[in-house]
Amino acid sequence: MTTEYIIRISIAALLGGIIGLDREYRAKDAGFRTHFLVALGSALFMIVSQFGFGDVVGTTGYRLDPSRVAAQVVSGIGFIGAGTIIFQKHVLKGLTTAAGIWCTAAIGLACGSGMYLIASATTILALLCLEAFNFALHRFGARTVSIRFSAPSKEHVHHVMEVLERAHVGIGSYHMERQEEDEGHHYMVGMELRLKRDRYITRLLELMSDFDGVSIENVE
Repeated sequence: MTTEYIIRISIAALLGGIIGLDREYRAKDAGFRTHFLVALGSALFMIVSQFGFGDVVGTTGYRLDPSRVAAQVVSGIGFIGAGTIIFQKHVLKGLTTAAGIWCTAAIGLACGSGMYLIASATTILALLCLEAFNFALHRFGARTVSIRFSAPSKEHVHHVMEVLERAHVGIGSYHMERQEEDEGHHYMVGMELRLKRDRYITRLLELMSDFDGVSIENVE
């Protein structure tokens, strides 16, 4: 029976690692090792829940409910998933990775129960979802870019906004601050722009060439 347990946790780790490799390739915070360990641990929890209390089964006053440990894994994995979600510059990041970890835990539980076929099918579907989402996001999605520049006058700032408007670039937010110097004053402006992902760098460089009289301080 021990051999069967080892097979279960090995398959769980393998399937979880496959999803982790995809996340590692996409340079996500939770990569191969995280998904590998989540699936491995979930499978072991399920095995312990099902077979780890055999010495007390049937004993008066004891009842065995294997679903209780599985339920705790489902809720407990949320803490790891929450750690991958961040809110930065008005953009929520990490939701897909958190969902992937949650799905990997389910795959581990399935393998721990010996449900290899459904676990494998879930892995394939998860990979299809992640890759299809990445393709669609790169092809049709938009990216938020923060840009900071200095301009000698408000007219120059208005010119920049006109150039962006003509180019159909969305401005998520912006702020402007007047700074005094010995030789006069200038304006520091920060903007968050929404550009298509497929060629946002090229597009941004093209737009910057039209910013006459404006000095770009930072782009990220």
